[in-house]
Amino acid sequence: MSKAFEATQLGGKHLANRIVMAPMTRSRAYGEGNSPTDLMAEYYAQRASAGLIVTEGTQPSVIGQGYPNTPGIHSAEQITAWRKVTDAVHAQGGAIYLQLMHTGRVGHPSLTGLEPVGPSPVKAAGQVYTHEGPKDFVAPRELTDDEIQQTIADFATAAKNAVEAGFDGVELHGANGYLIHQFLAPNANTRTDAWGGTPDKRIRFAVETAKAVAEAIGADKVGFRISPGNPFNDIDENDRTDTEATYTALVDALAPLSLAYLHQMEAPELRDFTLRLRKGWPTTYILNPFTGAEPTGPDALALIDDGTADLIAYGALFLANPDLPARLAQGGPFNTPDRATSFGGDHTGYTDYPTLG
Repeated sequence: MSKAFEATQLGGKHLANRIVMAPMTRSRAYGEGNSPTDLMAEYYAQRASAGLIVTEGTQPSVIGQGYPNTPGIHSAEQITAWRKVTDAVHAQGGAIYLQLMHTGRVGHPSLTGLEPVGPSPVKAAGQVYTHEGPKDFVAPRELTDDEIQQTIADFATAAKNAVEAGFDGVELHGANGYLIHQFLAPNANTRTDAWGGTPDKRIRFAVETAKAVAEAIGADKVGFRISPGNPFNDIDENDRTDTEATYTALVDALAPLSLAYLHQMEAPELRDFTLRLRKGWPTTYILNPFTGAEPTGPDALALIDDGTADLIAYGALFLANPDLPARLAQGGPFNTPDRATSFGGDHTGYTDYPTLG
């Protein structure tokens, strides 16, 4: 049987297997002040057979919210509500990290009453969903140096709040076109000061945030997610020379911090670069492999056996299959995800997917 079903250690935490539930926004934080609900606790507890659960993106501050009904971790009521989730997962023997996601320029003033911020006043092409329906992105306000330092501090405080809420660690979302990724990408970060202009300067926000969070809760409780070459949310990393220079510099700068893991969401035609990044990473390497239009399937487990990754992350397939490790072990069958119920709604398409038997 594949090594994927063997137990392992992550930052000193025992994991029952090497199968990860990837972070997936579900927009069901209907509690007071964007707090988690009992239904969210049920959803995550159902999936506690994962070696590791990484939660949906969670805003570290009010201004970090970019979508309706996404949870936060910046208030006392949110901390208390998240404790129900972590207790429920731990009661089932699972491990769970909270993903910290500041959406930056991705958002709209109608969501929070605040103007979105970013590394530069560059408007993203496209629209974002709001309570009033889709709206065009707006040009963000450029963060000042003092505001950048405050944002880094917000991440560190949010990480401490996560530990107080019972999480085993946090994952910094440096992917998918959100704030950390915006600093990395030359089309979103046009600064010419100490925070932009060259790969070494564009990685600074990511590195300083990782250092602050590691200092706040311990490096062995911190993961970092990247997605080199991913165009989501109008990120342009088509210049492969620049992209490889940027992410090589980033991984080289993060490696000495001894973080719990690096989590890569892979873009097409970048497997050779994935292997180079993996070779330079000293701790656990989690891969969400590129699979095109199809969800990551059982064949991806071979990437653990051949050493491409230490753990494999599953998104859509874990959404629809609460007992995914058991299904992977026997090769299926697999429930099909209902895309119409991905964001918002009630228990339908959330906690009502059947398990084996």
